[in-house]
Amino acid sequence: MADRSMPLGPYAAVFAPLPTAGRAEAVRRRLGEAIALGLLPDGSMLPPESDLADRFGVATVTVREALGTLRDDDLIVTRRGRGGGSFVKAPHDGGRAALLTRLTRVGLGELRDLADHYCAISGHCAALAAERADPDDVARLRRLAALRPEPDEPSATPRQEGTFHLELAATAQSARLTREEMVLQREIGPVLWLADAESGAVRHREHEAVVEAVALGDPAAARARAEDHVRHLFDAVKSLHRETRSRRAP
Repeated sequence: MADRSMPLGPYAAVFAPLPTAGRAEAVRRRLGEAIALGLLPDGSMLPPESDLADRFGVATVTVREALGTLRDDDLIVTRRGRGGGSFVKAPHDGGRAALLTRLTRVGLGELRDLADHYCAISGHCAALAAERADPDDVARLRRLAALRPEPDEPSATPRQEGTFHLELAATAQSARLTREEMVLQREIGPVLWLADAESGAVRHREHEAVVEAVALGDPAAARARAEDHVRHLFDAVKSLHRETRSRRAP
């Protein structure tokens, strides 16, 4: 059974500690991207400033500065008094415009390098999961692989991709690999999943192929299916990258 002592899932990835440089901007970017992607749902209440400061490992004044910028960007609203706090105000397009802009700013070489890293981590997580998963783990992965996004919910595809990959990492029973998965999801996941998010598709059959290899206890097959899945994601977003840059070229 996987070690569940550390918090897992996209929510935990959002609030992981930050690096030391440019911390107010890092807080703003982390929360802003999480809101745009639907990892922090519309109307949800953010933790208090002091809790955010503790989670991110920054000063309260740094969090306050970041929240002020998010208010200026119309991504949160702050209510005073009893029952008050900072609440998520999600963009109407589910973050599509922000992600497309981000995609145009990433060079294809950098995108490929990040995808290669993600491929290695996902493949190793799948191989270890095939060695260590118990029936409950397999059942949980199968449920996630079978989920279908609602057609009118733009953030459903990236959320389902992120949740599946994090659960796969948790099933590997490696805290370090799970943390690395969280880091990569913050760094590249939303962009890597963007082409599928544009089409409203989740790669259910690829998820299911990974799960079946895990269920059979076949590490080599699990690694191959997970790596193929990430490569297919990269191929799809590579085409979108070229199309988007071409449309925005002067």
